[in-house]
Amino acid sequence: MHPFRFGIQLQKAPSLRQWRDQARRLEDLGYSTLFMPDHFGDQYGPLVALTAAAEATSSLRVGSLVFDNDYRHPLVLAKELATLDLASEGRLEAGIGAGWLRSDYDEAGLGYDEPAVRVARLEEAVKVMTALWASESVDFDGEHYRLRGAHGLPRPHTPGGPPLLIGGGSRRVLRLAAEHARIIGINPSLRAGSINAETIASATPSQYAERIGWVREHAGERFADIELQSLVFLAQIGRPQAEVAEEMSAILGFSPDEIAATPVAVFGTEDEIVETLERRREEFGYSYWVFHEPEIDSFAPVVARLAGR
Repeated sequence: MHPFRFGIQLQKAPSLRQWRDQARRLEDLGYSTLFMPDHFGDQYGPLVALTAAAEATSSLRVGSLVFDNDYRHPLVLAKELATLDLASEGRLEAGIGAGWLRSDYDEAGLGYDEPAVRVARLEEAVKVMTALWASESVDFDGEHYRLRGAHGLPRPHTPGGPPLLIGGGSRRVLRLAAEHARIIGINPSLRAGSINAETIASATPSQYAERIGWVREHAGERFADIELQSLVFLAQIGRPQAEVAEEMSAILGFSPDEIAATPVAVFGTEDEIVETLERRREEFGYSYWVFHEPEIDSFAPVVARLAGR
């Protein structure tokens, strides 16, 4: 089993000085990684902000959840990420995805292709980026990308490139992740292009178990080397687990047992949460948990008890 790691996803701070202070605080509290999303809403530009966080810290890892392949050409992104890997001295986790949030495409005036097309582009982009990180000159002939003598420079600090993080909820994306990623985020379905009732309905424990099964099937012997990650959307510490599960059952339409078991939810007393995370790692392999800014301080005791174990 992989040791526990914990990340926090942040979007911005009142100033860059406070952003750097926040990164140092995460490091001091034992969090492994500062993550950022990649949307056009009210957030910092992730490449610059992650670089600032890396420069302000010495051990904190930085990463993206996740860069949208559709508005970041892989040749350009590979260069930027190699540079960030150099700046952080190998502390980058390179998250990339096919794109899902329809409002991003509307803001940018981009066509919102069918999932199969977006995933096909992502498959090619992963091949392009990993080739650029491993070679100084790359030719590539695909349906979506064509490169001629593309320079894989600068060389990333990490030999072969930073660890890839790919997340998804479909079999095709998880197959791609199983073949190439070091870290896999198991997600609900995002086909709708927004977080809605369909997304919530796809977050049952049985559906998550099926997705992990796909990863196992396609990863083969690689599975033992893969970290499974979950981004938590319902996080609460202090109140008894049964009490919260009963309350959320009436809101979400899941049974209390389903709510207590879904990986998008982590709640209960401190002891209950520790027990839940240990059980989920033993049963399903989850070892990497990502929370949001409001949970930084409240979940620090759980981090102190489990990180690195």
